[in-house]
Amino acid sequence: MEFLSYMRSMEISYNIIIATISVAILLFYTWKVLNWAWFGPKNLENCLRQRGLKGNPYKLLYGDLNELTKSIVEAKSKPINFSDDIAQRLVPFFLNSINKNGKSSFIWLGPYPIVLITNPEHVKEIFTKNYVYLKQTHPNPFTKLLAKGLVSLEKDKWAKHRKIINPTFHVEKLKHMLPAFYVCCSEMISKWEEIVPKETSTEIDVWPDLEMMTSEVISRTAFGSSYEEGRTVFELQKEQAEHVMEVARSIYIPGSRFLPTKRNKRMLEIENEIQTTIRRIIDKRLRAMEGGETSKDDLLGILLESNMKEIEQHGSKDFGMTTIEVIEECKLFYFAGQETTSVLLVWTMILLCLHPEWQVRAREEVLQVFGNDKPDLEGLGRLKIVTMILYETLRLFPPLPTVGRTNKEEVKLGELNLPAGVVLIVPAILVHYDKEIWGEDAKEFKPERFSEGVSKATKGQFSFIPFGGGPRICIGQNFAMMEAKMAIAMILQRFSFELSPSYTHAPFAVVTIHPQYGAPLLMRKL
Repeated sequence: MEFLSYMRSMEISYNIIIATISVAILLFYTWKVLNWAWFGPKNLENCLRQRGLKGNPYKLLYGDLNELTKSIVEAKSKPINFSDDIAQRLVPFFLNSINKNGKSSFIWLGPYPIVLITNPEHVKEIFTKNYVYLKQTHPNPFTKLLAKGLVSLEKDKWAKHRKIINPTFHVEKLKHMLPAFYVCCSEMISKWEEIVPKETSTEIDVWPDLEMMTSEVISRTAFGSSYEEGRTVFELQKEQAEHVMEVARSIYIPGSRFLPTKRNKRMLEIENEIQTTIRRIIDKRLRAMEGGETSKDDLLGILLESNMKEIEQHGSKDFGMTTIEVIEECKLFYFAGQETTSVLLVWTMILLCLHPEWQVRAREEVLQVFGNDKPDLEGLGRLKIVTMILYETLRLFPPLPTVGRTNKEEVKLGELNLPAGVVLIVPAILVHYDKEIWGEDAKEFKPERFSEGVSKATKGQFSFIPFGGGPRICIGQNFAMMEAKMAIAMILQRFSFELSPSYTHAPFAVVTIHPQYGAPLLMRKL
């Protein structure tokens, strides 16, 4: 009896211990959820207010997400006039927050506080101190499916990748890619020449053609002879970008990425197909290099050669990139290389329609330098007016309208004391349109402001950031500018163009700034 009584007491004690542990675990995770969803954000809000920043009060779980999404949907539903502020269409909630609470104000993306930064000195510090202000990461891991390469890496890993990739975008290497630029531009122009009759103008929506041309360029320059397979990557990356934007604008519930939703499944399918395609191209190239074949003058060939040199120099694979890391960098080539140039070209053509005097001046310069001959590297470097026009287009329509950073520790940013865990958003579009920086004509197309270069135009301020800035400045900016100059020069050699009556002005952000309803132009042969 005593033994049975002892066993029963032991069983009760065991059950009590299990129950106690279960309750403790439940309380621990309940506290974590409550701290993430309420107490943590409220503490940050109080801290920001005590330090002099103004912003919206935090609302449980969603913050300003509903209002932010509603403002974007509403803005996207209405086209605008050319004289309207495009920031009101691209970042309406940010603009309203700044107008209401000042230039350094905060809003809420779910439970995360977003501090808006537009002061050039603050922007400079954020971009130059890249070991303090880290790249912003979205809590939903699915946003990284678009590209996890150089742009998302930090500290030593970023430095290693940057060192390996740098030779890929050196001007001496890029000059070998000019033939690919020329072939792809020629194919697009030949298509237009077949459509446009000799004596009259014809409407062409140039936006899909510019997208296709820049995707062809990146396919050829990234993968050389394997560019046909590269086309598949482009189409898949384009679809993935749309899914990623939807994900980025929604609240992320931890674990929701494992739910078998239609979008989740499709994003994983796209990722697997891209990984498989690029891996196949890389494996084929590596086998050729191991067999003694010289590396190609394309981005992948130069990258693999640089990677192998780094490994051989240090005698360890730890100093190089893995195949998976090379795949991610190739995905980044596609997204950044194609998107940046296509949007730069389409807005340049639209602005030259609105300002035909600059179209005439640019054409005169192109014909003076090249005549009707094939553009070359030396001549592209002499296109001063075209360069001014491209810079002004980048100012008015920066490829990325916003850039994000975050601080893991408490920092002093100018006069601002920021607690750890704040997301810092630099709305490039607002910095580029700031009248205090650029003057009363900040919203006007005036390429002459860049006649003496970027430094003179900005008066030495950190206020022109289409490619970011500091050590993390876009590594492919020379590639984008060279391709854009080649394309604009070749178009101006053969066509004049003006806006079609069917054109609707509706810039909107799909990561980069797209023309929502395309870009129908009236093209006329010269």
